[in-house]
Amino acid sequence: MAEAVLIDFFGLQFNSQKNSHQALLKTLDTVRFHHAAKAKFLCIMCYNNISCERDGAHNNCELEGSNGLSTLLREFETVSNPSMAASLYTIKQKIDEKNLSSIKVIVSMHRKTLLKAFIDQLFTSVYNFEFEDLQVTSRGGLLKQSTEVSMITAQEVEAIQNEIQTYLRSLPALKGELTIITSPLISDIFLHGFTTRTGGISYIPTLSSFNLFSSSKRRDPKVVVQENLRRLGNAAGFNVEKFYRIKTDHANDVWIMGRKEPESYDGITTNQRGVTIAALGADCMPIVFADPVKKACGVAHSGWKGTLLGVAMATVNAMVTEYGCSLEDIIVVLGPSVGPCCFTLPRESAKEFHNLDPECVRLFDSPDPYVDIRKATRILLERGGILPQNIQDLNRDLNLCTSCHPDKFFSHVRDGLNFGTQIGFISIRE
Repeated sequence: MAEAVLIDFFGLQFNSQKNSHQALLKTLDTVRFHHAAKAKFLCIMCYNNISCERDGAHNNCELEGSNGLSTLLREFETVSNPSMAASLYTIKQKIDEKNLSSIKVIVSMHRKTLLKAFIDQLFTSVYNFEFEDLQVTSRGGLLKQSTEVSMITAQEVEAIQNEIQTYLRSLPALKGELTIITSPLISDIFLHGFTTRTGGISYIPTLSSFNLFSSSKRRDPKVVVQENLRRLGNAAGFNVEKFYRIKTDHANDVWIMGRKEPESYDGITTNQRGVTIAALGADCMPIVFADPVKKACGVAHSGWKGTLLGVAMATVNAMVTEYGCSLEDIIVVLGPSVGPCCFTLPRESAKEFHNLDPECVRLFDSPDPYVDIRKATRILLERGGILPQNIQDLNRDLNLCTSCHPDKFFSHVRDGLNFGTQIGFISIRE
């Protein structure tokens, strides 16, 4: 049984004739009869030609001359907007507020393909959609529509994407201004930074507001993440068309740009100008590498598994081998991550950090010791030949534990499975 029911009247036109009211009344009454007992959200999506007046926090839809219809409409939320993108995004927010995922869409068959194209852009696989034919026709009332399912052209898909992008660009930033943390150790020949959670348009609490990663398991669609990224590119000064993020596997593989891209990798290196590379982080640590002498750079994603597997030094070694970098020239900045104040592992896993250096583990004799992946990363970098003065730890310098600062950072440890993501990025200026 659907948790939410959406009735699409967006493509239908109404007039004031009695039979039009009766057809609409019959349709809504049928939907209410079949779904009101189980569904937590009943919604009508329509053009502004059904007049809607805001009454407090509710939208009451009234059609002149039909008190029965007006009474029935009070049991439905009405979203009335000339833009399909705006209407569906508003409905998505209402669905997400109630944490619903099973949605029935009642739509005339000739509009199903079009509506589904919008839904595919604005929703992820978290949601389960079921479509039902809307059969509301009446002589002189609702316009009779073809029952044929029309195909959608590539031009129409592009128009849908443009409509959605235009609408998302119009939305205000949430949770304050966009903030980028930079390091004084990295030369001005590079663009670089680490993002926080402020300044984007993602609205779901654990993803709000500057989430920069979308997956089938989260409620933030790619179009929202792409809009956040566009705003980051404008603020930082890089080209989002030349932006590449790691494909996380929690291992130590490194993609050297210009070579064949692996299926997954936790590090990237490049010496191409104008190309921005990025590492994801939400407790796991994004690391940025820069060599101002050979003009090469890299990023790595280092969780506890990647730390033990040496992903940081794997990235350094790729820069040395591929670009002729010298260890003493490479600058490494450890971005925001979970700190030893909040991160624990089962004792068997923590033992490997203890073997690396006992100072990487607190309360080692407990079932779940506290582990310092940042100290472990620094130790491995220094043992690999990176100069201590060329390593900056932003957590230590700025007190930036991701779990401890819900106002600044996303955190898997703190927020659970539907967590947001920040990034560390770098590029060589053109």
